[in-house]
Amino acid sequence: MRNVTNFNQGWSFVKNPGQIPTQIEENFEFVNLPHSWNAVDGQDGGNDYFRGTCYYIKNFKLSDLPQNLHHFLEINGANSSSDVYLNGRHLTHHDGGYSTYRVELTELQEENLLVIGVDNLANEHVYPQMADFTFYGGIYRDVSIIAVPENHFDLEYYGAPGIMVTPEIKGEDAEIEIKTFFKGDNCKVCYEIIADGEVIASKEDDDDAEFEIKNVHLWDGVKDPYLY
Repeated sequence: MRNVTNFNQGWSFVKNPGQIPTQIEENFEFVNLPHSWNAVDGQDGGNDYFRGTCYYIKNFKLSDLPQNLHHFLEINGANSSSDVYLNGRHLTHHDGGYSTYRVELTELQEENLLVIGVDNLANEHVYPQMADFTFYGGIYRDVSIIAVPENHFDLEYYGAPGIMVTPEIKGEDAEIEIKTFFKGDNCKVCYEIIADGEVIASKEDDDDAEFEIKNVHLWDGVKDPYLY
């Protein structure tokens, strides 16, 4: 079963230290997420806000996390490029400040040091490179730890939930294609489509699924926001 723990509280922060922190120093700032280091200088009109690399650092214990076989760090927004380090090991690099990404926290110890480096300098991998707005640097959305068993939906597949639903309207009916991405062995997925609290279609399979809904009730976001 998936267990999600919010990881926003109790971070240390250092701006432009020159090297990747290996421990938390006394002069580091204490922050909670979401956070931006341009909260003041990015809007004071001076056009001299800081753009560079800053680090978020946190100590945590393995015993404080939900007990499961795999633990993933989920970052919902870090602008604009970021790197994740665990106990001095580089785990991943991500370009793009407006997309969720995840990385598995491997080789966890009882005492761990997690470092997230975030850079809001212009680069060749993140657009736009120039604009008439502030490129706020920081981790400006939630950070979580997701614990899952051996069999689980793929959490590293483009930061997505591991399931893709594609509906196609054909006259009065709808054809629904559901594609799943999962990790593990001997996986079997139970699919259910629910309307008004009732299961109107179901299937259990080890592969993708297709459904047909007769006389489908279409969604209208203003007059009739009906959902399956």
